[in-house]
Order: sequence, then C-alpha cells, then structure tokens
Amino acid sequence: MITVNILFFSTIRAIIGQKKLTLELPNDSTIRDLKGEIASKFPHSDQVIQTMLASVNRVFSSDDTLLEDQAEIAFFPFVSGG
Repeated sequence: MITVNILFFSTIRAIIGQKKLTLELPNDSTIRDLKGEIASKFPHSDQVIQTMLASVNRVFSSDDTLLEDQAEIAFFPFVSGG
C-alpha cells in the first residue's frame, strides 16, 4: 500500500468540502485510480473529479501516471485564457 496526500483547489474543493485529504491506495495505483477512489468516497464529485487536471509532486501529470508513496497530488480545474 502507498499513502498519498491530496490537495484540492477551486471547484473540487467546494464539492469535496476539504482542502486536504490523505488516502491509502494499492501499489501501482495511477491518477486514474485515485480519481476513482475519490469518486467512491465522495459520489457527488464523480463528474467533476474526472475532468480535473492533476499534478504529482508539483509536476502536471496524466491520468496514467503511477503514484509513489508519500506523493503530493493536487487537483485543479482546466482553465483557458485569451
């Protein structure tokens, strides 16, 4: 098992109602797996968490990124500029 520390920003923070969370996940878990775990713990977040941009240890990462023990994962909404 690995332990990850999660930070929520913007929309997802409002939906989850927390700015930080620590979860245990199986070894070889990915961002996609973490999103599924968050959605199972907070069902009302399912649609939003799936569209969030994630960073792992302050590096933007894809849903296929493997997570390491004690990783810091942050979730942000996608933004566009003009």
